[in-house]
Amino acid sequence: MAQPLHKRGAMIGKRILLIVGGGIAAYKACEMVRLIRKQGADVTCVLTDGGAHFVTAMTLAALSENPVHTTLWDLKNEVEMGHIQLSRQADLIVVCPATADLMARMAAGIADDLATTLLLATDKPVMAVPAMNVRMWQHAATVRNVATLRGSGVTVLNPDEGVMACGEYGPGRLPEPEAVLAAIADRLGATNVAGPLTGKRVLITAGPTHEPIDPVRYIANRSSGKQGFAIAAAAAKAGAQVTLIAGPVTLQTPAGVTRVDVETARQMSAAVDAALPADVAIMVAAVADWRSAGEANQKIKKDGSGQVPPLQLVENPDILATLCKSDRRPPLVIGFAAETNDVLAHAQAKLARKGADWIVANDVATHKMGGEINALHIVSAAGIESLGEMPKDAAAAALVQRIADVLA
Repeated sequence: MAQPLHKRGAMIGKRILLIVGGGIAAYKACEMVRLIRKQGADVTCVLTDGGAHFVTAMTLAALSENPVHTTLWDLKNEVEMGHIQLSRQADLIVVCPATADLMARMAAGIADDLATTLLLATDKPVMAVPAMNVRMWQHAATVRNVATLRGSGVTVLNPDEGVMACGEYGPGRLPEPEAVLAAIADRLGATNVAGPLTGKRVLITAGPTHEPIDPVRYIANRSSGKQGFAIAAAAAKAGAQVTLIAGPVTLQTPAGVTRVDVETARQMSAAVDAALPADVAIMVAAVADWRSAGEANQKIKKDGSGQVPPLQLVENPDILATLCKSDRRPPLVIGFAAETNDVLAHAQAKLARKGADWIVANDVATHKMGGEINALHIVSAAGIESLGEMPKDAAAAALVQRIADVLA
């Protein structure tokens, strides 16, 4: 009989003790349990009182297939000093999320609940994955506590930067589960951890195109490229070989991504063709529909007559439709639709017209281009799935997870 997927991973036989701290990021602990088990490791969870406000012991028990420990005062276990056994049986203890309060108690050596008691009693390596408000992360007390923990041998990951649940922006977000998994694997020496898109080639376009009118002026749109770059980063974290074809933006290239810079729609079309074959194509770029019929060699100047110089437009190549009809069409082709009205109706029409597998639609009247928040709707022949309002990196992770599920 074939082994289950979670028994075929790179961390087979490893034992992880996962301490779930309090904070909205605690919901990501559920995905952490799933990913760790998929790599073959055993997971036992300790749920703090704060963490229990965001996830339940029943959920963690169902995902881990192990009892969840919540209190130091479990007489059945404490007859045999259960907290000592918990602290010594694991190969690695992971505190995720590690709140400012929990890290402060760890740094001070306080042992006033199950989590802090077993952390003080352990002789095994410890990793803390911080998640908190940006001001809390940058506060002198937290900086001091992190330095103390690192000086004591605790691996403290740096948080991600982005929009937080409180609405503020900056460092303090919990890293995505795939990134935490990679850090766990590295700490355990299991460097061959496979992500859900390992071995897949993903082609992504992002940003606007600039269509020259003369050496000074061009036709463009307000696309920032942030959503496409976030999807590229999420796909790379999931193990994919990512080619990102970027219009003229100033964003930093995500780690592990091959970037090709272009300016015009015709250049982007050629770059897409050169990047094939691929397993998935995600056409996020806001390609200009039209370009000037002829680019002037010199700047077009006013002549004082009050007459506006004529500007003749011609249609640009339809990159998505061309790709969908290509004999090198990827198995999964996803287009994007930025709409200002009748969002879902326009997306459904575009799905039929272009021949894509999915159209991912968003309302740019509500969520302006260039912002940090998006609300995506996945439109396919199977129906419509609305992901809800979330930061663009979270939307990217959700989309990549659905892509991985389809390819699996």
